[in-house]
Amino acid sequence: MTRPLVAVLDYGSGNVHSAVKALDAAGADARLTSDRALILDADGLVVPGVGAFRAVMEALRASRGEELIGRRLAGGRPVLGICVGMQVLFERGVERGVDTEGLGEWPGTVTELDAPVLPHMGWNTVEAGEGSRLFDGIEQERFYFVHSFGAQKWQLDVQPPFPEPTLTWCSYGASPFLAAVENGPLSATQFHPEKSGQAGIRLLANWIEGLDRG
Repeated sequence: MTRPLVAVLDYGSGNVHSAVKALDAAGADARLTSDRALILDADGLVVPGVGAFRAVMEALRASRGEELIGRRLAGGRPVLGICVGMQVLFERGVERGVDTEGLGEWPGTVTELDAPVLPHMGWNTVEAGEGSRLFDGIEQERFYFVHSFGAQKWQLDVQPPFPEPTLTWCSYGASPFLAAVENGPLSATQFHPEKSGQAGIRLLANWIEGLDRG
């Protein structure tokens, strides 16, 4: 049986080879690529993100990654954002006074966490949303976070017949923030599954198992 093909979007975002290795370990044929045809045709697309919101958005736009993500989602093709790759899915990001337009797949603004110590770095538990596919079997596990900013509100108003998104929250500081979102073909995690040991591998495997091979 062939492994599902997962493209890891290569747009110049830091060292993402660990994500490729983790996806391979989770059961995918993972390829770091900027090839447009491969990205559009792959069973799944992973959008990594390291660094500042603005820098990631500039790199996505320069590589036309923004267009590729939008085309996949318009066709109902699965996309998974990781860390800043999750943050840029929202309308805006505000980092140290710099206001940057995001991809706008979800309404809302990514802002600095209200916590005495930043960044939020290390292992933390999450409150998995009811019926979550990503966290199936790993609801009580810990995951590895490295970030100072996050989405602290969920503002998308979904009307029937579309299903409600599955939201997973994490507590750090004064305000909880979104640790993961599952919204039709679009999923994302604020933490790094590829740095979260066996729990992270299991989460990626859960996502891979849900890919439409047709």
